[in-house]
Amino acid sequence: MEGDIGTLGQFIGAGIAGMGAGLAALGVGNVAGNFLAGALRNPSAAAGQTATLFIGMAFAEALGIFSFLVALLLIFVA
Repeated sequence: MEGDIGTLGQFIGAGIAGMGAGLAALGVGNVAGNFLAGALRNPSAAAGQTATLFIGMAFAEALGIFSFLVALLLIFVA
């Protein structure tokens, strides 16, 4: 009986951690959308901000990858 509760906890934790991977997509969309809004307001400054765009997208995507890794660790290691 106790192993069943532990397994249930693993899968619930992995599901919650896996939601972070989906929420990272919202973060990347938010970064890209704000860049596009700023680029449309001031097109001459857009070329200087593309490096910031890619850094922001990389950080948001890295958080999604980390949460996916935590989900996999909860399912297969414990």
